[in-house]
Amino acid sequence: MSKAVYLLMENFKVISHPLIRHKLAVLRNKETTPKTFKAIIGEIATVMSYEALGDLQTKEIDIVTPICATKAEEISDEIVFVPILRAGLGMVEGVRDLVPFAHIGHIGLYRDESTLRPMEYYCKLPACIADSRVLILDPMLATGGSAVAAVQMIKDRGCKSISFLSIIASKEGVNTLLTAHPDVMLYCAGLDEKLNEIGYIVPGLGDAGDRIFGTEVEN
Repeated sequence: MSKAVYLLMENFKVISHPLIRHKLAVLRNKETTPKTFKAIIGEIATVMSYEALGDLQTKEIDIVTPICATKAEEISDEIVFVPILRAGLGMVEGVRDLVPFAHIGHIGLYRDESTLRPMEYYCKLPACIADSRVLILDPMLATGGSAVAAVQMIKDRGCKSISFLSIIASKEGVNTLLTAHPDVMLYCAGLDEKLNEIGYIVPGLGDAGDRIFGTEVEN
């Protein structure tokens, strides 16, 4: 069994649900407006974060209901969402709806045209990052280069609990990320077959950032 296949089994989960498959069809449709596209990105991100945070730790607390005093539970883990700029911003509202008390960091990367390597241009992360559950957000996992770099930036700050949420992933991107970081759990809503000659996921949904912010240029 190849290392890539093993990693796919151990570190990767496709979140499949009829409603998600329906929403993916809306995202992929080139006629979908930026407003609807952004809304659907957020809705899928909510479901994905619900799945990814299923093992959060809780602590017992005392509360008083309208009837009596009782015991209850509250989340004890610190949670940090880190969108990769700019497309990852489209997922923030959806995850924040589910976890309003989470911290938000931001990572900005661009691709150097000569080396094709991702280069950092912005990084602002909460002070609690080292001891937090971190979920990195990026709608598209294509070549995997930016994902690998973003995970390493967070590891360099001492964090040991990292998940990556991507709505559409290519097989190449999945293998690249999990080969570089086999301790990261990767979630996606759709796994696509390949990349085209300019690095776009096929069939994909185009450039997620352009479609979220309405900056897509017609060919």
